[in-house]
Amino acid sequence: MTESHALVTGAAGFIGSHLVERLLANGTRVTGVDGFTDYYDPAIKRANLIGPLADSRFRLLELDLGEADLATLPEVDVVFHLAAQPGVRASWGAEFATYTHHNVLVTQRLLERYRESRLERFVYASSSSVYGDAERYPTPEDLLPRPFSPYGVTKLAGEHLVLLYGRNFGLPGVALRYFTVYGPRQRPDMAFHRFCRAMLRGETIAIYGDGSQSRDFTFVADAVEATFLAWERGGGPATYNVGGGSQVEVREAVALLERLLGVKAKVRHEPTPPGDPLRTRADSTRLRAALGMVPSIGIEQGLAAEAEWARRLYGEGR
Repeated sequence: MTESHALVTGAAGFIGSHLVERLLANGTRVTGVDGFTDYYDPAIKRANLIGPLADSRFRLLELDLGEADLATLPEVDVVFHLAAQPGVRASWGAEFATYTHHNVLVTQRLLERYRESRLERFVYASSSSVYGDAERYPTPEDLLPRPFSPYGVTKLAGEHLVLLYGRNFGLPGVALRYFTVYGPRQRPDMAFHRFCRAMLRGETIAIYGDGSQSRDFTFVADAVEATFLAWERGGGPATYNVGGGSQVEVREAVALLERLLGVKAKVRHEPTPPGDPLRTRADSTRLRAALGMVPSIGIEQGLAAEAEWARRLYGEGR
């Protein structure tokens, strides 16, 4: 049996590094690509790949996919396109050009590179941000997307590109709309990471509004499993919500972290920034029916794992 070969863009990132490990555990050969941008410390991302880099079946390419000659990318069985410029709040103003480069142009260039290839799947990492303030909850995939931030606009543009390459050229594309992924290795700008770091250091955490905003939190292992199954079972072109089924208010999550870390949070309330929806909740019916995927990690178990990881990373007061 021929060994499968996967390309993972954003391989050194939060979700990407976990996906690389899942693929290697499956016996898949992996070529990882990462641009190591300065959105956050590249040393953190390099540390995410310590394990895979010791595996002979993993190769890392350091490329800006918006500028590099993509003919140098290998022929593969599946492309997992996770590379993106993240962050809702940073996507306004002059920074929008960075988002169009990494989230739209890169996606189009990758699709052009592989549109004549015999891919089993092109899996695109989208975001619940495409829904904005959705018209109803839980939110199904067929609801009209109404992004509430420039970031959401670029992720939706990427989705449309993937799906239209499917309709025009038969490329088997799948778009996964991740709902607030958390867990070990979470990006340092994301809420739970920021909360854990500040609480362990005795610093103040900023909560936007009164903390009653809620999210459908998805543990990283569940997000990765859905991504893996999108390759194995997903039909294309198709779109799937990837939600963890743990809808929790931010202030409830802080209270849970206080218990897990044994530290009382010092809270500062700030105005809600533009682009932040009040609520997200995934209708995951399609994910269960088509991929057989049911999230297995609830918020308490998942936050316990992230809190333990943060304790090892920062320690008390570090």
